[in-house]
Amino acid sequence: MAAKKAEQGLVNQWRDILAVHARTLCELDRELHRHGLGASDFEVLDVLADGTPSGGGGAFRVQEISERVHLSQSALSRLIGRLEKDGLVTRGMCEEDRRGVRVCLTPKGRELHGEVLPVQRAVLTRMLAGEPASPCE
Repeated sequence: MAAKKAEQGLVNQWRDILAVHARTLCELDRELHRHGLGASDFEVLDVLADGTPSGGGGAFRVQEISERVHLSQSALSRLIGRLEKDGLVTRGMCEEDRRGVRVCLTPKGRELHGEVLPVQRAVLTRMLAGEPASPCE
């Protein structure tokens, strides 16, 4: 009986984590939409703005980005394509491996990231501090 109760506690904890994630993602999407971005768009911009790619130069291999964001390779490629179309990132061939692609922020992308960063951080603070979430629309 105790094992069953412990197992149910883990299941409940897992469901609570999923619920917090879903509410937070919904709130991020709602707030970032005002800036023409979704939560996944921002995550890619944030990785590009904040991280240090291997090989330096300020450009990340797509594989490096995929290790930091929770998207499939094909979804990430489509997202990068949209960001490139919007002038927020550029893609180029990887010098050390011609099969690879490197992605970097454009000045427009860096500016938008800086503008939206406080919005994203405020949502994370509000949502993860346990305050009530506004409903998703």
